[in-house]
Amino acid sequence: MYQNKKILGIIPARAGSKGIPGKNIKPLAGKPLIVHTIEAALASGVFDLLLVSTDGEDIAAVSLSAGAVAPFLRPAELATDSAKSSDVLLHAMIWCENQGEKFDWVAILQPTSPLRSPEDIVNSCKLMIERQAKAVVSVCETPHHPWLVNTLPDDHCLEHFIRPEANQSRQQLPVFYQLNGAIYLIQWNYFLENDSFYGPQTYACIMPRERSVDIDTPLDFALAGILLAGKK
Repeated sequence: MYQNKKILGIIPARAGSKGIPGKNIKPLAGKPLIVHTIEAALASGVFDLLLVSTDGEDIAAVSLSAGAVAPFLRPAELATDSAKSSDVLLHAMIWCENQGEKFDWVAILQPTSPLRSPEDIVNSCKLMIERQAKAVVSVCETPHHPWLVNTLPDDHCLEHFIRPEANQSRQQLPVFYQLNGAIYLIQWNYFLENDSFYGPQTYACIMPRERSVDIDTPLDFALAGILLAGKK
């Protein structure tokens, strides 16, 4: 519990992964990928229950051994490429309510963000209190400024590639941020009523880029391993 708020942490971990087979339990820096998120969540000390939503028995077993709970296997319709994360979240919330469990807040912690720290999680909770927020979502500074990227015409001509507003020094360009996928925290009833994390009372929890690797490709996986090795 944090500041008298009962908080549920949900780690969504689908078994199927086309880019990196078995991604969620693939060893990374000496432990299965999902374990990095479980350990950070437990070390934050803010969660009253840390639940893994998965359709894989092997993922459930690894999660249990790491200290999370995996009390059900996710229905097949929620384990497809097209399944929405909001539906996965709602399924877990309804399961908890059917067990007589009620929470003030709920957080999604994706296992593909293994560099997220316990402090990042605590900071998101602090921000919820300080800003009287309905939701907090983690972001990081984008590595490629959007004014310096563009589409290409069919002939790949670069004549109009650089936007006019980008003709200034890098230091003068405004800072842009992107979602990093690490933390989605929201008031329980607000999500049930709105089915969205984004509204006028949603605020950004800014994380450094070095803790914002979101694993989607083998290159991301390799980069996360290098960064984790550097922390030892």
